[in-house]
Amino acid sequence: MKNCKKCNGEKDSCDFYANDSTCKECRKAAVRKNRSEKADYYREYDRARFQNDPRVRDRHRKYQKTEAGKESVSASKKRYASNNREAMHAKLIQYRAEYPKKYAAHSAVHCAKIKGILVAGECEVCGSNENTHAHHDDYDKPLDVRWLCPQHHRDWHKEHGEALNPR
Repeated sequence: MKNCKKCNGEKDSCDFYANDSTCKECRKAAVRKNRSEKADYYREYDRARFQNDPRVRDRHRKYQKTEAGKESVSASKKRYASNNREAMHAKLIQYRAEYPKKYAAHSAVHCAKIKGILVAGECEVCGSNENTHAHHDDYDKPLDVRWLCPQHHRDWHKEHGEALNPR
């Protein structure tokens, strides 16, 4: 048993970090307080570390693939959207004005799916049925789509770029 110098609580030695006389809970509270008081400094520090350290970037990508990471990203996007409604709406209006054919094609696919004219298929590459995207090779043919999972859809665009006639 060991005494914490912050809370004066008597705790088991496993409740302390090595060579530290404060318990883990008190140490965590102190770190949280420090980070909140110096939020701007740590935000910049974390940003620079993410950009310059590939290990941090890899750890971040792995975390984003876990359920907790997906929930965190989703919550963050929802928070951003609710706090920036006007900016999000302005971006949407700008996108629709800049890419009228893309917007019309996306709308046509959405309506066709609702009416049952189009049914989401499996990914042409891997055969996955989960969350497939309707990919247009040519926006002048709005209902002529190929079904791709999100990963293979990204891969297609990395390799081939934008589809034909987006504007």
